[in-house]
Amino acid sequence: MTMFRIIAAALLVAICLPVQAQSLPEPLGAELEGFAYPFEVRFLPLTMEGQPVKMAYMDVAPSGNANGRTALLLHGRNFSGFYWERTIRFLSGKGYRVVVPDQVGFGKSSKPDIALSFHQLARNTQILLDSLGVQRASVIAHSMGGMLGARFALMYPQRVERLVLEAPVGLEDYRLKVPYATNEELAREAAAMTKESIDRFYRGYFVTWKPEYQIFADIQYRWGQGPDADRINRTAAHTYQLAYEQPVIYEFPLIGTRTLIVGGAKDRSAIGRNRVSPEVRETLGRFTELIPAAAGSIPGATAGLFKDVGHIPHLEATERFHSELQDFLQQ
Repeated sequence: MTMFRIIAAALLVAICLPVQAQSLPEPLGAELEGFAYPFEVRFLPLTMEGQPVKMAYMDVAPSGNANGRTALLLHGRNFSGFYWERTIRFLSGKGYRVVVPDQVGFGKSSKPDIALSFHQLARNTQILLDSLGVQRASVIAHSMGGMLGARFALMYPQRVERLVLEAPVGLEDYRLKVPYATNEELAREAAAMTKESIDRFYRGYFVTWKPEYQIFADIQYRWGQGPDADRINRTAAHTYQLAYEQPVIYEFPLIGTRTLIVGGAKDRSAIGRNRVSPEVRETLGRFTELIPAAAGSIPGATAGLFKDVGHIPHLEATERFHSELQDFLQQ
């Protein structure tokens, strides 16, 4: 066969392949092996329930004139530390040291098949700060990270200079409306998600979708295609139960740290919203009501809402979020 015929045959095969098959991304291992973060990733060895685990984190030095302060960024349930890149660069430019962990069970950290608790994750975070010589930090926490941020502020108030809760889930007790599901049921639900359903899920976080957001859905899909898919699905069950079973709203009046709660006015995120009827779903995730109510329960807290923004203001309204953040941290 001539070289021309070989090339023509190869082109014909490529044309006949489905588009999805041609662009199918490579599977990912449990700890995002081979997936690059925007800054160097280090690992802290820990022990949880007798198991050795490692906690991934980024520790970014100030790029502007150092102000002697540290910002601790806590990610949400369906994300990991790398999605804070813009905020890391912003805070670093303002003189902050920025510490960004992947909690155990997320991102590049270990995925042990054990029940998780906010108390344990908060303790892990304290151990991380101790290992880095950080005594106090301003905690900026998104989504389920907001529940962890609140627990951290309750357990270690002397370590928290300011507390910023960005679109925090857990401003309502999901157990009152969402029926309980076992870990096995939740793992099966995670395993049954298709590329299309994963894409729909992540698009629901944003009012205005941009191609750059596709990376979050792609990671979730690639995890499901990888060699550790069963472990990822079991981990998804553990992280769901973490938010479902351990509400922190009843302790908000005990938070003594100066607190800011902000979110998108069009955010309707809620744990378990896919497991209830449309009528019940309509009552969940009303952030325009939940954020002011939560701020009212924390002594001295302030609240803010971003118009035409969904669940991730630091990505969808970056400049507005950073402006609000800077004003609050400088008070």
